[in-house]
Amino acid sequence: MGRTIIIGDIHGCFKELSDLLAQIKLQSDDRVIAVGDLIVKGPRNRDVLDLFINDDRFSSVVGNHDRKLRQYWRGEPVRLTREQKAAALELESDRERYAAFLRSLPFTIDLGSHLVVHAGVRPGVPLSRQMAADMTELRTMGANPPSRRGVPWYGVYRGRKTILFGHWPSKKPRRGPKAIGLDTGCVYGGRLTGFLVESSEFISVPAREAYVGPKRRSGKLKSPVPALAAKKKQPEISPIGLSSHPGFQYR
Repeated sequence: MGRTIIIGDIHGCFKELSDLLAQIKLQSDDRVIAVGDLIVKGPRNRDVLDLFINDDRFSSVVGNHDRKLRQYWRGEPVRLTREQKAAALELESDRERYAAFLRSLPFTIDLGSHLVVHAGVRPGVPLSRQMAADMTELRTMGANPPSRRGVPWYGVYRGRKTILFGHWPSKKPRRGPKAIGLDTGCVYGGRLTGFLVESSEFISVPAREAYVGPKRRSGKLKSPVPALAAKKKQPEISPIGLSSHPGFQYR
């Protein structure tokens, strides 16, 4: 029986995605699910989308950047960032194909014991009543959910399913009682991280380089992590500092 592999925010980092898949030794019966933000900021957005479109083993939930581009291509009055404009320009050569794929991405993928979503879910709110903005932009509880200041939603969530999410980069995976964050800032020079659902293993590879500038938000990912980027030729299975979390195993 194949494995289920959840991958953190890719952001167009196709080389690092290839490194991770090689490290995982992807098999024909494996299933790969991304937490969204497949594109924008990194250098090879087309290659990432082509892989997810052409290989049936790959699927993804929609991230906030993916959602913004599909809104833009639908003609909605949204304002694109510089990085989003650059990604749209890169994808223009086969725009209809890429737009159709982005439109097909769901907000959640239910794995039974786990639920994949880009940003998170509001604790105590049924899934059917979750707002699209929360599922793609939520970080903290309160009146301004995208804010990095406040109580993280994953520290409050106590639902039945374990939430696997991305969106909020940090040097190590974020974790709550029933939630695991997999965005380890690859596009900023950190790492690209995968989680094997059946064995609760983490596998990560270092970024080849920092493709965009450092994040300086709430003490998280304060630099492009040059020490990690310098090891770009040494992808490895990494315990990434989670030994205190019960049930996690490493190989």
